[in-house]
Amino acid sequence: MYGVIVAAHGGPEGLQVAELPDPVAGAGQVVVRVRAVCVQPADIAARVGMIPGGPVPPPFLPGWDVAGEVATVGPDVTDLAVGDPVVGMIPWYLTRGTPGGYAELVAMDAQWLVPLPAGLDAAAAATAPLNALTAHQALSLLSLAEPTTLLVTGASGGVGGFAAQLAAQRGHRVLAQATHDDAAWVGGLGAAEVIARSADLAAVGPVPAVVDAIPLGDAAAAAVGSGGAVVTTRPTPPLDPSRGVRQHLQLIHLDREPLAELIGQLAAGKLRTRVAATMPLTEAAEAHRLVEAGGLRGKVVLTA
Repeated sequence: MYGVIVAAHGGPEGLQVAELPDPVAGAGQVVVRVRAVCVQPADIAARVGMIPGGPVPPPFLPGWDVAGEVATVGPDVTDLAVGDPVVGMIPWYLTRGTPGGYAELVAMDAQWLVPLPAGLDAAAAATAPLNALTAHQALSLLSLAEPTTLLVTGASGGVGGFAAQLAAQRGHRVLAQATHDDAAWVGGLGAAEVIARSADLAAVGPVPAVVDAIPLGDAAAAAVGSGGAVVTTRPTPPLDPSRGVRQHLQLIHLDREPLAELIGQLAAGKLRTRVAATMPLTEAAEAHRLVEAGGLRGKVVLTA
């Protein structure tokens, strides 16, 4: 099979197509024939070598989110069979490229996968696991027992877009920050109010809670009132403790049950996602350039 490896840290030219051994499904694993793999900012960070825990020595495979079908089944797997369409998330924070999703075939633990519902496009499905699970877990960290007002930064993006939708589903009044003249899309996600990217968020508050999906750090936390909470998706500087604002860092962890529910909602049209472009896996370097250039409305998905 072929895959796209990070052969050297640095620019997109460090991504190279390589012939690799076909993976073998071990106990509790299946081999997935990958049809779609999402290009995530985390892939770019890994390629550059700026990730938690330090850079992964090349060569390695990037790629968190994959959709495809089961090619082979290993011992002790009872709930998946050859030919089953699946979508899932490689916990790349643990595998660190062994495996990664930028390949024709990937050996994955069965617990990393959920069924891909009929009618749900593989490319669209591949945009959801990392982003939707992060949004779901970020909202859980806020521990909001009752509906309240919630600010979401980066609601034009993957995590922010899912966070805005899930918060609105739960009855929260969502103030969603839009970028790239994207107010119409963000407004359609259930936001009560769409806020411009250039707005002073301190003037928006005080609000009880913020999901800072960009993250903006202090600029977003300025909207939180005393006793409130902010969740960020990457580390940000500590807040002044005298403000009385709880600060949480959301680092993704794989959770199969909510992943299956989120994928089901996506298939049923209860959650929305966007694919800005699909490109062959062999053009991964160009896909990275496209993502790094910015201004996209949706995700770039590689197809194999």
